[in-house]
Formats: sequence, structure tokens, C-alpha cells
Amino acid sequence: MTSKISLSSISSFILLLAGFLLFWEWLRPLEEVTDTGNSHLFVIYTAICFLVSFFLRNGWVKFALKFIALLLILDYLFLAETLLSREWLQLIKTEVSYNLEIAWNNDWYLMTAFFRSLLFLLLLWLMSYLLHYWFTVANKFFIFVVLTIVYLAVLDTFTVYDAPLAMVRTFVISFVVLGLSRYVKLMDNNETNDKQSNLVTWMLPIVAIVLFAALLGIYSPKPTPQWPDPVPFIKSTAGHVGFGDGPVQKVGYGEDDSRLGGSFVQDDTTVFEAIVHDNVYWRIESKDVYTGKGWERSSELDYAPLENGEVQWRTFPLENTETTPYEAMVRPESTNELPKVVYPYGINRIESMQRETFYMDMASGMIEAESSEQSPNRSYSVQYDAPSFSLDELRNNSNNDPEDIKQRYLQLPEDLPERVSNLAAEVVEDEESRYDKAKAIESYFAQNGYTYQIEDVSVPDEGEDYVDQFLFETHVGYCDNFSTSMVVMLRSLDIPARWVKGFTGGAEVADQPPLPDGYSLYEVTNNNAHSWVEVFFPDTGWVPFEPTSGFTNPTDFYQDVTSDIDTGDSSEEENATEEETSEEEPELEDAEAEEEQEDNLIGDLENNDNWNGWLYFWISIIVVILILATVAFLKRNQIRDWYTLRKWHKLTQKLEIEPAYIYLLTLLEKRGYKRRKGQTLRQYAVEIDQQLRTTEMYDLTLAYEQYIYRNQEISEDKSKLRNLFQRVIDQILA
Repeated sequence: MTSKISLSSISSFILLLAGFLLFWEWLRPLEEVTDTGNSHLFVIYTAICFLVSFFLRNGWVKFALKFIALLLILDYLFLAETLLSREWLQLIKTEVSYNLEIAWNNDWYLMTAFFRSLLFLLLLWLMSYLLHYWFTVANKFFIFVVLTIVYLAVLDTFTVYDAPLAMVRTFVISFVVLGLSRYVKLMDNNETNDKQSNLVTWMLPIVAIVLFAALLGIYSPKPTPQWPDPVPFIKSTAGHVGFGDGPVQKVGYGEDDSRLGGSFVQDDTTVFEAIVHDNVYWRIESKDVYTGKGWERSSELDYAPLENGEVQWRTFPLENTETTPYEAMVRPESTNELPKVVYPYGINRIESMQRETFYMDMASGMIEAESSEQSPNRSYSVQYDAPSFSLDELRNNSNNDPEDIKQRYLQLPEDLPERVSNLAAEVVEDEESRYDKAKAIESYFAQNGYTYQIEDVSVPDEGEDYVDQFLFETHVGYCDNFSTSMVVMLRSLDIPARWVKGFTGGAEVADQPPLPDGYSLYEVTNNNAHSWVEVFFPDTGWVPFEPTSGFTNPTDFYQDVTSDIDTGDSSEEENATEEETSEEEPELEDAEAEEEQEDNLIGDLENNDNWNGWLYFWISIIVVILILATVAFLKRNQIRDWYTLRKWHKLTQKLEIEPAYIYLLTLLEKRGYKRRKGQTLRQYAVEIDQQLRTTEMYDLTLAYEQYIYRNQEISEDKSKLRNLFQRVIDQILA
């Protein structure tokens, strides 16, 4: 008997192991056909779920171990705070609140990586439970084998995943385990003799035959495909929809600029709202390597923390530029994920109400918040010094560019067509200063019929340059065409320039809240995603230019004015000075009031965001409670039986007959077997035995009466009594 049980356990474990290996084949393609990373962690979690389900019987222990493993994986992947700390719990709350709002609005594609991973881990948890039931309880394996083969065939046909080796593994595992499954069924039905019951004797021929068939299938000659490849037909019929290489893209900010060109579809979805003084350009990053097809970075992103939100990185030196200090408030739209920080020119400080850390890449100027990937919708404020550039200083700038600037921002591909540099030289032929040359190229496109449009925009063919195609063939395109062409033309003239991405200022909101003078609330959408140019001036720094037809550079430029005209006698000057002094104090008071009003508005916005976060958190808690209550109601009979058995086991440990018998009577009463008035215990026991079709209740009643009338002495064997009690309980709960 012990040997048979051992063989059954071994065969069940092998079945479950094979099920895990087949399920692993479902997880292997994730990194190739999706953007899923760290897939090995999901495999490890699946293995933990399978092992826990097989080796443990207590449901609460299994639940606890799987849940702890889930939290550890999420903490490792996404959470930098100390495990179970207050900040850690706050971040979990924020994630749940934000993603429940996303789910409520049916914007599933905006879910954060944290929540998508959480849902995927829960799916793996459920799948492990289902497969454990199929393989070890129901002993049904064939349907999952068929589904796995179909899944791999579809991926191999319609995606980049190469599945022949996966097919071979599936074939070997499936047929070996189908043989083992048949063995388990024969053993369970007691249809085997001693020879068949030997697991090794049963399995060796099956393994040998399967391996021989697999090797024969791999190394035998095969005919060429008899059916045409369906993918080209599907692509042509669907117009390339869903295959990633179509000519139409969705407008908005994206990080991959390695291949520019193609048409865009307009999208007026709000990305963020901003309270800012005047209409500004919102910078995100710059790129420096032009490949002939698009833009890349010359170095990997290297984020460094901004201590106390202080930004030391500058596009221009403050001491050589006239500036005006302002503050802006940015509130990202919760339904439109933008993990990067946007900021105006002249940024010197950034902070959020959550006091989180911001990180900046000093090469590109890209800023991310500590929680960008998990909670990209947190509001933040930006202090900046808006620049005003002197035209005289720009024209008088030297051409002594630092070596590192020239090495990085004069790069051009070796196969750039010569006519591009010839055109640039022709455009600036009559200009002397760097500024005038940049302005000549900036205005060249609008003066020579280049058209801004987002539809029917060409993509350069193999061997064709993106800028050359735009300058000499198509003459139509959007901001990327104009800005890239200007950068390339400037670099061909040995003028350092770089390509910049971000958003234009957006549109003023119709219903403006009360704001200080000069401030307005702007709404910035995906349609405002934009690229422009920065030109380097050795004595001034990086100055923005706007070459795209129909767009205006919001940067301030001024002309120095000198005059020798007598402005009047000294008394008039003194009077003017006194008037200015008398007006100065009210102006300061007004400024302080405006600043206080702005701070109050920003605080209201932040408080509103925090209130919404707590609201969604408590909604999520209530939803979880309702789900648990619903599950408890649906499973009330199982819970009741579990509680009954648990209490019963405690009573039978020491076999106290009187409490056990009284509990048995109470349980029968609750299950509808009521004792009539005046009915003796023996009569009641006979009636119960008739209804349950047993004899144990009568025997227990006799033992109980003897126990009562013999001064609590037990004459029966305790193990026999315990078995009698257990059989009655089993019949009641059946």
C-alpha cells in the first residue's frame, strides 16, 4: 500500500512538472513579441505557485506564500522604498488609486507597468491553480497540449518568435506525460496488474518511442512549404494595420526617433495643464547624433539626483543673459501617461508636494521624477529665469567653440549628400555673424515654399537621406523635417546645433481661474508635441530657434538702444525718482499679494490631487471588501463546513464524549434534523440513522448513555469511538 501511494505521488508530481514546462513555453515568447522585461521573474513566480499548490494542503498557508512572493517581485521591480514602510504603503496606495481611475475610465492602455505586472502575476497565480487541478485532480492533460501547440503555431506564423525548438520540446513533454497520465488512470481504476503498476517499466518504452520519433522528425528530409505564407496577404489586405511598419503614426511625444518620417494622426488628448506666465516652449530633451534616417544619443542616459530640486544644468549662463524670474505649476493629465518632466527655458528649481526626488541626465537635459514609471500624473512646480537675448551680443559672439562642443554637435553622417551643405552655404552667403546665418536658415523654409503638413509625408527609402529628401524632393513635412534640416545645414557650416523635443505652449483654457496678472492656465495636448533647434553661441550658450513654417519662437530677443539726447534738468530727474519711489511700495504689496494668491492656487490644486488619491484608495478598499464579502457569501457552505471540521477536530483530540455528543446534536439541529418534543435520544438516533442510512448514531448514543450513567467512564475503545463520530460528521457534511 505504501509503495502504491508513493508511486501515485511521484506520478502526480511528474504530471505537474510537465504542466509547468508546457506553461513555460507560453511565457518564453514574451520578451520577443511584447515589451515585457524580466520574464524570468514571472517564470520563477509560476514555479513557486506550482510547488506550493502541490506540497501544501492548508489553503491559508498557500495563499500567504503566493501573496508574499507576489509582493517581493513587485518590490524588486518597481519599489525603491523600504519594504512595508510607510512610504512603501503610500506608493502602493497611489498605484492602486491611479490605476483604478484608469480602469473606471476604460483607458486600459494607460495603466502603469506596476499595475500591469500585478495583474499578470495574479493571472499566473490563477493559471497555476487551474493547471494543478487539471493535471493532478481531474487528470486532464490533452486539451492543454492542444492549446499549447496552437499557441506556438500562431506565434511562429505571425510574429518574430521562432518556435521550431519549442514545438519539439512540447511534443516530447506532451507524449511522455500522456503516457504517464494513462498509467495514472489505470492505477486509479485498479485495472493494472503487478507488471503494469511498475512505473519505470511502463514509462521506459514510451520515452524511447517519443525520443526516436522526435529525432526522426528533426533530421529527416522535409518538403518545401506547400501553402503560401499568409502574412503578406494579411498585411496587404489590412493596409499594414497592427504590424508596426505602416506609414501612419499617432501624434505625441515618443522616445524613439531613430527613423523619422511618415504621416501622423491628430490627437487632441490633454497631456498636461500648466499655470505659467506667458506662452512658453516646454522642453524635454535634446539629441545629438544624426544618422541619415533620424536621431539617436551619443551616450546612454545617466540620471543624477537633483539635490533639493536644485537644477544646476543650464542652456545659457545667467551672468551673461538678462532674465526675469517666474514660477510655473504643471499638472499632468492622469489619463495620459507622460513619465518625463516638462520645463521652460531657464529652469533652476523643481519640486512637488510629495517631496520626491527628481533625476536629470546632464547630456540631454531630460528630467524624471522618482515615481515617473509608477505615478506619472503628480503635479510639480518649476522656478525658472526666462531669458531675453541681446541681438547685439549674439551678433558679436566669438566663434571659439570648445572642443567637446565641436566634437559632439558638429557630427554628420559620412554619406550626407554634398548638395545639402552646398545649399546651406548658398543660403548664408551674404551673412557674416553666426546669429545672422542661423536666422537665414531659420527663415529659408518659409520663404521658399516648404509646406507644413502631417499627412502624406514620405519616409526615406534605403540609401536615401531624410534631410536630402525633404530639401530637394518633397518640400513637405512637419516639425521633425524642418528642425532636423536646420540642424544638419548649420552643422555643415561648422556651427554647433542640436535637435530638441518637447511641447509648444498649448492653448489658454476658456474658463480661467483667478490668477496673478500675466499668468494663465494653458492646456497642452498631444497635438502640441514639437521639435525645434538650439544653436550654440560661445559667449551666450544654447539659443532656441524655430524653423517650422507656421510656428513662432516664443523666446525674447531685444536690440540695445543707445542715445546721447539730454533727458532734462536734474530737478525733473529728482521728481521722477521720487514718484517712482512712492509707487514702489504699492507695487511690492501687489506683487506679494499676487504671489500669495498663486501659492494658494497651487496648494488648492495639490490638495485636490491628494484628496482624489485618498478617494480612489478608499474606493479600492471598499471594492476589495465587497469582493471578499461576495466570495464569502458564495462560499458560505464551504466556510461553514471548514469551521465545523476545525471545531470538531479540537473536540476529538482528547475525545471528551459529552461535549462531542452535544456538539453533534447541535450540528444535526442546524442541518435540519430536529429532535421532536418528548423524543428519547435512542429514538432520535434511530431516526437519524434511517435518514443518513447509517448505524453509527445509535452506537454513539449507547456509548454516550453508558458514559453518563457510569460516572464518565469509557468502556469502548477510544479509536473506535473516534471513527464512529467521524463517520457521522462525514455523512452530515456530505
